[in-house]
Amino acid sequence: MLLVQKYGGSSVADVERLRKVAARVARARAEGHGVVVVVSAMGNTTNELLALARSVTQAPGRRELDMLISVGERVSMALLAMALQELGVAARSFTGSQSGIITDTSHANARVVEVRPDRVREALARGEVAIVAGFQGVSREREVTTLGRGGSDTTAVVLAAALRADECEICSDVDGVYSADPRAVPAAVKLASMTLDEALALAQNGAKVLYDEAVAWAHREGITLRASATFAEAPGTRIHPGAAPARVLAIAADTQLAHGPLSLLDTLPTPCVRAAGPDGLLLDRRNLHADLVGLVPAATVAVVGARVGADPTLLRRVLRAAGADATRWRAAQDAVVFTIDPARAAGLERSLHEALLETSPA
Repeated sequence: MLLVQKYGGSSVADVERLRKVAARVARARAEGHGVVVVVSAMGNTTNELLALARSVTQAPGRRELDMLISVGERVSMALLAMALQELGVAARSFTGSQSGIITDTSHANARVVEVRPDRVREALARGEVAIVAGFQGVSREREVTTLGRGGSDTTAVVLAAALRADECEICSDVDGVYSADPRAVPAAVKLASMTLDEALALAQNGAKVLYDEAVAWAHREGITLRASATFAEAPGTRIHPGAAPARVLAIAADTQLAHGPLSLLDTLPTPCVRAAGPDGLLLDRRNLHADLVGLVPAATVAVVGARVGADPTLLRRVLRAAGADATRWRAAQDAVVFTIDPARAAGLERSLHEALLETSPA
């Protein structure tokens, strides 16, 4: 069985945690699995490198920023390889370019266009654990690039697809995907499983455990994912290809959005635009790399589940639950999305969860 495991920055935040990750990987290898590990930078390393750049210049070029911040993941990969070797496990580290992660030329927000993991395959054939620096690749012009928000997750998924891995496990400090954000909805419960369709709808509407670019790739390639806690024995949430019965699965809220004029449509990169309509654009502020004048803060609250936006009975139930807040909404196959003032988003998230997931249907 071939596993791809991704460990986020909090999982390798210091040497003690990194050694625990090494022990976890060693256990998987001892069970007979081939293992590819993708790592993020340790703790706040990326932010520290960005601050260092801005101590030199307030307007660092994106090319040089990519060269600088790609260092963080390289530190993690080398140290984890050393920690595994100390445990007697053969391991070899690879940068994004050495792993064959080929991207377009968009510095700071590159998209993967091809994966050629020849050296990773060779390491696996030798019985080694292959450790890959996440969040980075190389363009066809041989420039170092970084993949933007959630880039290490994307690295793990594209490698899992190219290697035809049996499972891609996303390990973090969260033990799975919940029916809502537990910080906003105390009654939220961990989900044992969901389909890739549902996971993609959650990721596209603000679920914080999943990044939409990574889930979209897994969805396209049919890759089974698992969202797990690094330092817990619980099995996490399995995310798999296939269909589910029509249902309400979870509620997702996103308060990092803004309304903007349609005139911006041709000037912004695609990841910035969440939705477009006659009344303007709904923009993702996390992907904006410049301050734009005239934006109005906005939020969405989405009800997600198989066919929730296509099944008339489910759709009516969702709209009844939203009540007075159902004035501005759109329905897709697996989501019904309400656009709302950010100050009211948490209240709507709680009320929808209570009505749809804590109460039996009337």
